[in-house]
Amino acid sequence: MIKKILILEDEKLNSDRVQRLLLKIRPEFEILGILTSVKKTVDWLADNASPDLILMDIQLADGVSFEVFKLADVKCPVIFTTAYDEYAVQAFKYNSIDYLLKPIDKDQLEAAIIKFENSIQRSYQQSPLIEELLSQIRPKEYRSRFFLPYRDGYRKINVEDIAFFYSHLNINYANLFNGEKVVVPQTLEALEQELEPKNFFRINRQYIVHVNSIEKVHNFFNGKLKLKVKNSTDDDILVSRTKAPLFKMWLDY
Repeated sequence: MIKKILILEDEKLNSDRVQRLLLKIRPEFEILGILTSVKKTVDWLADNASPDLILMDIQLADGVSFEVFKLADVKCPVIFTTAYDEYAVQAFKYNSIDYLLKPIDKDQLEAAIIKFENSIQRSYQQSPLIEELLSQIRPKEYRSRFFLPYRDGYRKINVEDIAFFYSHLNINYANLFNGEKVVVPQTLEALEQELEPKNFFRINRQYIVHVNSIEKVHNFFNGKLKLKVKNSTDDDILVSRTKAPLFKMWLDY
């Protein structure tokens, strides 16, 4: 049976590439259309029978494509694509339908199509993947303070007073803007989920920095960035090559 595919992508070069690769992998597939916005997608789904599969870019012309799931009844599996980073990519790999990083690779797309074909026998419901994706755009309450042991009692530290977190010899620290350093029990992985992403960015395995702690940013070897961070004695705080574009976008927003 011929599978009917809908593509959501607002950049023509990318949509042409996806269509070309898809038809190389499965020449018998029928491309129903290429849509460029959330609104057009919602309207299309309301007026047409469900496709068998949607290849859905995260960033569309009028917003994030996760909004489609709030405004329309999506009855088919989805392969998500994005130009952005590995954070969400890893989070969603458990699901039978894939999440691909641009530029789309033929082998990765083919593997995703095979997952789709293997899942056809199972009825599609709004899966944990979709719930996880939707959670990215729902309001989330982030940590605002820490309540930490201190001498013979406890002390409260507001998150807004912390310049950066770092890990050293398996101990995690919060460095305050006033220069004070305190031990925190959370791992950097846990803190990355608990902290407001508008204010904090994990630049590498050792550091999570507050936006107001960054004093200087320098270009470094091989596409990396080198930071001067307030109250840090480390002169070699580096942002990896893969995270550097996201870091610059974060600072610029």
